[in-house]
Amino acid sequence: MLGYIDKIRGISEKLLTEEKVDMVIGFKKGTIPMMNEPFVARNASEVKDFVWDSNCGINLANYLTDRKETIGIIAKGCDSRSIVNHIIENKITREQLIIIGVPCKGMIDHHEISSMFDTEITEVTENGSDIIVKGTDFEETLKKDSFLQKNCKVCVHRNPVIHDELVADMVDEQKDVDRFEEVNKIEVMSQEEKWNYFNDLLSPCIRCYACRNACPLCFCPTCFVDESKPQWVGKGPDPVDTRTFHFLRAYHMVGRCTDCGSCVRACPMGIDVRAFTKKSEKDCFELYGWEAGLSIDKRPALETFKQNDPEDFIK
Repeated sequence: MLGYIDKIRGISEKLLTEEKVDMVIGFKKGTIPMMNEPFVARNASEVKDFVWDSNCGINLANYLTDRKETIGIIAKGCDSRSIVNHIIENKITREQLIIIGVPCKGMIDHHEISSMFDTEITEVTENGSDIIVKGTDFEETLKKDSFLQKNCKVCVHRNPVIHDELVADMVDEQKDVDRFEEVNKIEVMSQEEKWNYFNDLLSPCIRCYACRNACPLCFCPTCFVDESKPQWVGKGPDPVDTRTFHFLRAYHMVGRCTDCGSCVRACPMGIDVRAFTKKSEKDCFELYGWEAGLSIDKRPALETFKQNDPEDFIK
């Protein structure tokens, strides 16, 4: 990843020095292992803090909403697709952006790695395809490919779909993956099995809204959970309110979610929130041939109508 970091810093420094952008949005090393933090460099002297490794899973498009500045932004494949969504939905203009594309081979699942150890992890570093995990009384080497986030394992758009600069050659896209394997398993469940599945999935939820806050597509001025006239959901831990929040948020993501995994990465309880959005992603793809964020020239599936749109699902 060192070559990536050098290129990111070099491009960012040039953009800021030549005053082509007001800022560059990237990542700096996090205060805890496996959790790098979004970082904004506003002058050339600050680009030295930029880093890049397999812990840059947060979607930086989340920081573009309604900005007025000219912005450079580091973007892997899913980030770039979310940027396309922002442009389509008029949250920022293409002319405001200089997109520094980063071909990506996946982010590591910090929940899975943390669960392997009973004691605190103090440091996680990368060496090629290896991840070195250290604690006060242990050191273990893991293979990165075995600990990728679930969304990264089935990602078929690893390369930026839109960019102005590129920090490395494009990587090979994954071909032989079943993006909807988990959805298919749920679809064949009985009604009771589905109820139990989602009930168990959401039982740890503490309604902290970290998934919403990390999502680049949750940019409503007032979220429905915060509405008081009318009040859609209560503020307490009632399971009905919890389910209402997750299902309604999933509906808001239909035709827009790029499966970046930021929601899962941000969840302190490790809930696989993608179980909701992946179903709508599959339906949009199979019914309408639609994948979110691939082109700024096409409107999303729910914004278009064709006479031959399938209606078999209407009961």
